[in-house]
Amino acid sequence: MEQDKGKGYLDMELLRFTTAGSVDDGKSTLIGRLLYDSKAIFQDQLEAIERASIKNGDNNINLALLTDGLRAEREQGITIDVAYRYFATPKRKFIIADTPGHIQYTRNMVTGASTADAAIILVDARNGIIEQTLRHSFIASLLQIKHILVCINKMDLVGYSRDVFDKIKSDYNNLFHILGERDIRFVPVSAKHGDNVVDRSEKMDWYEGQTLIELLENIPVEDDVDLLSARFPVQTVIRPLTEEFHDYRGYAGRVASGLFNVGDEVKILPSGLTSTIKSIELFGEKFQKAFYPQSVVMTLTDDIDLSRGDMIVKSDDLPKVSNEIEIMVCWLSDKPMVPGNKYAVKHTTADARCVVKEIVYRLNISTLQQESPCQQLSLNDIAKISIKTTKHLPHDSYNKNRVTGSLILIDEATNVTVGAGMIV
Repeated sequence: MEQDKGKGYLDMELLRFTTAGSVDDGKSTLIGRLLYDSKAIFQDQLEAIERASIKNGDNNINLALLTDGLRAEREQGITIDVAYRYFATPKRKFIIADTPGHIQYTRNMVTGASTADAAIILVDARNGIIEQTLRHSFIASLLQIKHILVCINKMDLVGYSRDVFDKIKSDYNNLFHILGERDIRFVPVSAKHGDNVVDRSEKMDWYEGQTLIELLENIPVEDDVDLLSARFPVQTVIRPLTEEFHDYRGYAGRVASGLFNVGDEVKILPSGLTSTIKSIELFGEKFQKAFYPQSVVMTLTDDIDLSRGDMIVKSDDLPKVSNEIEIMVCWLSDKPMVPGNKYAVKHTTADARCVVKEIVYRLNISTLQQESPCQQLSLNDIAKISIKTTKHLPHDSYNKNRVTGSLILIDEATNVTVGAGMIV
């Protein structure tokens, strides 16, 4: 097993992407078309949606039924829950998170998109850029999704007009300077008829770009991996205490980012103690290096006090260590959050408790205006807050590292996750 080749350990063939758009923009139909045209559904699934389509009075197969699995979704014709679907082409494997478009399901979109490498933003060609386009694009930006595919759907209803496509593309580019450095692509599609989804459209021969599936197959996600800032949250300490491994002490976990080599000088946070990597192991096999997203066991040359929740980092690139942290939080609970409330905190492998010091501002998700002062947060609110934790946590900003820059807030009475936070 040659770890030095490296690329095999990073599953570069896998792309996680999310969909977002306004109600009736055709998200579920688009995903259904992707699955249908790429031959990723079984015959019994096809027969089931054919029967359901006939029952609902549809003359054609309703491909949206492939993802809208809840009874309430089918009855109302909307997406409520996050639907995860898996499919593959000869070039790549995919995990799709089909998220709701309604503003009251903002929390579903945030959780569904939190691990995505790319986002498909749907725009109805008849309506152009609307308020929800702004909202979904901002959430994708907030979650540091670097690849945005703007699918201008229902082109069949505007006569496959190039002028309509060009105007929406121009409007989007003019409005979305808020997205920062993003890889933004545009593709005109008709999900209902399959134009430019998997197969190239004969009715839009003016479009010379790639189809949606070609764009998805060629997104360079390997460029998004941080191989510079080495972070290793310790999950557990391995002490066999056997005759063979009498003095063995290994630290197991998953590399959150960066690259570790045997012999590297490292620092243990939050204690600040230093040591050197003695070995990197996995199932009894030793390696010279470890990098994201490998799960390995490290041993150090020094016998130091190290436990779950500590973080091993390289001495020349340190995260911030503090117990006062500002985060952008999406509130996930029906129970309001007010300053002074106390919650459990889960950050990488570390557990702590915190108190909410201040709600700095609440974001009006429709206008992107900052509302301050703010006395409380309600379900689906997105806000900037400051918290104080019971112990110092080594962390990065979310825009630098999505693993060490994220945390969740938990209601200690119910053990329910109430807030998803991105460290500023």
